[in-house]
Amino acid sequence: MRRPFALLAGALLVGAFALPAAAPASAADGDGGFTIKDPRIKESSGLAASRLHPGIYWTHNDSEDGPYLYAVDSRTGKTVATVTLSGIGRPRDAEAISIGPGNQIYVGDIGDNRDGTWPYVWIYKLPEPKVLKDQTIRATQYVVKYADGPRNAESLVVHPKTGRVYIIDKKENGGHLFEGPARLSPTGTNVFKPIAPVDLWATDAAFSPDGTQLAVRGYFGGIYYDWNGGRIKREGRLEVPLQGQGESVTYSIDGTKLMYGSEGEDSPVQAEPAPGGGGGGTSKPSSGGGASGAQASGGSGGGISGELKTGGVVVLVAAVAVFGLGRMLRRRS
Repeated sequence: MRRPFALLAGALLVGAFALPAAAPASAADGDGGFTIKDPRIKESSGLAASRLHPGIYWTHNDSEDGPYLYAVDSRTGKTVATVTLSGIGRPRDAEAISIGPGNQIYVGDIGDNRDGTWPYVWIYKLPEPKVLKDQTIRATQYVVKYADGPRNAESLVVHPKTGRVYIIDKKENGGHLFEGPARLSPTGTNVFKPIAPVDLWATDAAFSPDGTQLAVRGYFGGIYYDWNGGRIKREGRLEVPLQGQGESVTYSIDGTKLMYGSEGEDSPVQAEPAPGGGGGGTSKPSSGGGASGAQASGGSGGGISGELKTGGVVVLVAAVAVFGLGRMLRRRS
């Protein structure tokens, strides 16, 4: 994916000055956080908790890697299986992964680094393997277009009850939730239609295991919504940890945690409690992090992890300032 200069500058500041978070409380079962140790995984852009294999998280690189999925053991951070997708073309910019009913894995090849110039994107579907080993699995490829024209997106979610697929586009001032057909067609074009605004510069999203809550993350914050049959209702901010390049999110298999991933070598996956226990977004908005006016009005702000100390918060302010300067310079040029 494209990396804005200001975002990289902010990441360097965070890496230099932010204080370390507290040790995870449940690291023994892997859902307290882990580090991806596979040197092949340098741009982990999607994350999905396996239902067949507790403690396993599926991920993938976002571009120039090939048709590969990696099963990472959260207890060790090591890859225990590599799946090669057959029956599809070469992925262009895979940005998201989600698991739907019947343990079907969906991969969203939906990124568009040209900011919406590709006339179509793809979704791949394959069964989650029952045995974790290196293997090749035939996938189904779906052609996707948007009702209102091409766009860049990094968030794809599959409802765990209905199996319907949704995409959230990536817009700096907030995007939209797009709904796909009730059943995707492998032979025709699948048109996704906007059904609700999303107040975030979204880099990934995830459904709670019961399908009643939708979590959306960005680089510096996140929002959770009551699903309400697709008529989403904003419930509050998410406690998103500061990461070098925050790209992915998924619920733990029991729905009690949100697992946040980042790009880069030895990239961390950090755990935060899911609001309302992941059971439907009924809890009150979090007050543990700093509020952001931009977030409330559709920008890319949001809650800051309560585990960050004062120094980390100061660094975030500096990073956001640099980010704003970068935007101003881009617009003037």
